[in-house]
Amino acid sequence: MSRKHFHEHLKDLERKLKEMGQMVAQAVERSVEVLKKQDLEGALEVIEGDQKINDRRWEIEEMVLELIGTQQPVAVDLRKLVCISHIVTDLERMGDYAQGIAIITERIGKEPHIKPLIDIPRMCRKNVEMIHTSVKAFLEHDLSPLEGLYRGEEEIDALYDQVYTELIGFMVEDPKTITRATYLLWVAHNLERIADRVVNIAERVIFLVTGKMEEVHKAKEERKRRKKRESSSDQEK
Repeated sequence: MSRKHFHEHLKDLERKLKEMGQMVAQAVERSVEVLKKQDLEGALEVIEGDQKINDRRWEIEEMVLELIGTQQPVAVDLRKLVCISHIVTDLERMGDYAQGIAIITERIGKEPHIKPLIDIPRMCRKNVEMIHTSVKAFLEHDLSPLEGLYRGEEEIDALYDQVYTELIGFMVEDPKTITRATYLLWVAHNLERIADRVVNIAERVIFLVTGKMEEVHKAKEERKRRKKRESSSDQEK
């Protein structure tokens, strides 16, 4: 295979990756939409649609392995192929989380929600935006959107904490709400985990562009610990 054909295959791979990102973003968005509307037929569509995401992952993985095995790429091309292999794993997992939300919708059925869904759709919208942004940043070798992705992930963490506190309050006040509240906790948990997977993609963008592996989550945890120490110090004063 000539270099020209190699780069044609690489472009095809990038196109399929972009499409997979769109598929996953749509699944995440749809999963919360059917939850909010308690649309059981729609939930089934999301559940069954996850197989297409899985199939796309394996298709891309096979293409990556074939290109590495036959072309022995180096430098940026090799980093890109390795990163794509990791990114499709993260995207596929996000699809699993969306499927999980749809399964929860089936389990809730037509039983009314214990409260209007406000923060969960906010988490969803932010995630959908971040999925598109992270994949675009990778395809364009662009580091500039990453700080916004980190802030978005922290925003989703804060919304999760808010949802968690509120739902625990419902359970304490009325034990009859425990099952329904627990389902919504799992939904919020899935959305929080999707944001973590987006940060994984951001790390791959850094590796692609700089050749350096940077664990953003470690840096985030260190910032949290520093804030706690500063808060404790202020209280002591």
